[in-house]
Amino acid sequence: MTPNEPIGRFRFMNEQRVNLDGFATPAPELGLVAFDGPNDPKPSIKISDGRVVELDGKSESDFDAIDEFIARHGLDLNLAPEAMAIDSLEFARMLVNPNDSRKDIVRLAAGMTPAKLAEVLSRLTAAELVIAMTKMRARRTPSNQAHVTNRSDDPLLLAADAATAAAFGFRELETTVPVAGDAPSNAVAVSIGAAVGAAGVLVQCSVEEAAELALGMRGLVSYAETVSLYGTEQIFIDGDDTPWSKAFLTSAYASRGIKMRVTSGGGSEALMGGAEQCSMFYLEARCVALARAIGSQGVQNGGIDAASVAGAVPGGVRSMMAENVMVMLRNLEACTGNDALMSESDVRRTSRTHPIFIGGSDFINSGFGSIQRYDNMFGPSQWNAEDIDDFLAMQRDWGVDGGLRTADETEVARLRKRATDAVTAVYSHLGLGDFSQTWADQAVDAAGSKDVTAGDLMLPLNAARTIMETNVTMLDVISALAENGFDLEAERCLNMLKARVVGDYLQTSAIFDEEMNVLSLVTDPNEYSGPGTGYQPTAKRQAEIDNIRQQKSVEDLRNEQKIFASQNLRVRGSAEISYDPRDVVIGVSPATGREIWMTLSGLSVTDVIGELMAGLEEEGCVGRIVRINDSLDLGMIGLTAARLSGSGISVGLQAKGTALIHRRDLAPLANLELYSVAPTITRELYRMLGINAGRHAKGATPEPVRNPYSDEAIEARYHTKVVSLVAIERNCVTNASPETLEVV
Repeated sequence: MTPNEPIGRFRFMNEQRVNLDGFATPAPELGLVAFDGPNDPKPSIKISDGRVVELDGKSESDFDAIDEFIARHGLDLNLAPEAMAIDSLEFARMLVNPNDSRKDIVRLAAGMTPAKLAEVLSRLTAAELVIAMTKMRARRTPSNQAHVTNRSDDPLLLAADAATAAAFGFRELETTVPVAGDAPSNAVAVSIGAAVGAAGVLVQCSVEEAAELALGMRGLVSYAETVSLYGTEQIFIDGDDTPWSKAFLTSAYASRGIKMRVTSGGGSEALMGGAEQCSMFYLEARCVALARAIGSQGVQNGGIDAASVAGAVPGGVRSMMAENVMVMLRNLEACTGNDALMSESDVRRTSRTHPIFIGGSDFINSGFGSIQRYDNMFGPSQWNAEDIDDFLAMQRDWGVDGGLRTADETEVARLRKRATDAVTAVYSHLGLGDFSQTWADQAVDAAGSKDVTAGDLMLPLNAARTIMETNVTMLDVISALAENGFDLEAERCLNMLKARVVGDYLQTSAIFDEEMNVLSLVTDPNEYSGPGTGYQPTAKRQAEIDNIRQQKSVEDLRNEQKIFASQNLRVRGSAEISYDPRDVVIGVSPATGREIWMTLSGLSVTDVIGELMAGLEEEGCVGRIVRINDSLDLGMIGLTAARLSGSGISVGLQAKGTALIHRRDLAPLANLELYSVAPTITRELYRMLGINAGRHAKGATPEPVRNPYSDEAIEARYHTKVVSLVAIERNCVTNASPETLEVV
């Protein structure tokens, strides 16, 4: 340590991943404040002759474009006097009171100005936001959205990963491109892969707005969400946009039967230098009011690309969740922004998502990276393929429906093969390109694009140009699928086009289930009104949540153990008391060599016994193996063995690997040495235990061996396995006398 260095404890703390994050001192003049900025306007509204002449402290003559649009199209003026007169704290309490219905709250919120809703929601604590979200989301059934991208825009890998995401339960798939010109090819590949994986999966290709609309009009995608709104007029101007242009674009999507939502998110105005000294939450309140005014059915918000900006200030993570609840108050679909990676700290990013996961949202993630971080062309998501098992375990832990399910490995392999075959057939049929068998095989097996070395990076670009130049539509893709034997996938794609004509999935917060039923605010409304109401998973869905692939039953463990049954221990006869001072008994538990042959460390019980015997032999002692049948308690096993031993010393060994050295005159729970953490015990340590037992037998003073340290969560990894092993041991306990064994 030098005079200028921090002390060791702080040097250590500085190396932790949370310190890769940026944290800002609140600075309202830069927009770096979450709630209640000193320059935020106070809620107000004045109406004259049916016209808003004052909005949140600003007179009509001073309205900017956002004020003007909200005043003319975003408020229910018949309700505004009643709604604005309600005390903000009282309305905040209504959000968490089961006796106040969602319907009544939504009705009143329609008459509230942006500043009023910002004031209301800033009063809710984190726990209250969870309750409010549970109550206020539009659709009863939660869901989840995935990112499906890769660094190569590889059509085969995109299709395989889309089918995989659908198998895991994602109901929307969003793709984008590292090369802008590849977008049409990506849209086709992901749409085919989604249709292979499940019926009714919606697909988006996130590119420039006009290009995305063109893809939608061809039927190559089925929804959109990258229509950005901002909370200050200057940022709109910088983007060559206005609220009116966004409203026109929204109508253009709806007129073609394409579901869409807008995107906003606190912190974006500060990031772009146009926050006008207002808080992030107030500016986002303007965006959400604008989303309602332009006719969007939903909003993707909660930080989004600026999540790290919001997360850098005090209360910023809470404000991002409050943004999501504000969308729900406006009676819109909430696609909660757990997409952009907010932090390099696993603890912080889980902290940011978990309350939303518990409360439930229309979409828990607006882009769970179903692919690996390095392949996520949106940038790493808050959750990526590396985290799918964690997310599934969280669902199981809490009994919460986060929209995902465990996918069977064999079925996923089949779907990936089917998806690559379908894309290969369609691209060949439509003259978009040809794929080698090696390329296809690599895509099926790949965990990510680094595993696909046979791909041609020019193929997707050439395919995309051909799609646009020859005016390929989804009907052409459907025809190609049908003519090449992919009837199921053709039918699923055709049903999606039919649904666009019917138009039901333009309802607020609409998704399809796997029978193509529309679940929406209209058909599946959230009616939570306290305990025992609202969404409850069906028995079938609860089983999907509970049955993760890593779980093991006692029978599973028995079957695993039987693999090693050939490493047998044979009974030689009853165990007698020895009077040989070199005799050291190795007392083993009742299931050893009967039902259990493998310890928690991965060593076979015969390997362990062999090391113990070798250690005793090094000290000139003779080991004798005795199975103790009347107890599974390690202390009693060791003591019983010591009373049979000529030296009075024994080694007690449970089949799972826990071991000790005992002496005949000690109490059952006393011992000379104990190896308590079975998974960490190595061959060398068992050998040393044998050596020390021999030294005790000779009256020497051994050097005690300590349990090895591991910073792994040993309990989390092994305790459930221990429960099963103990159950097996208990079933083997009998009144039979100890018996001598020999290793076969």
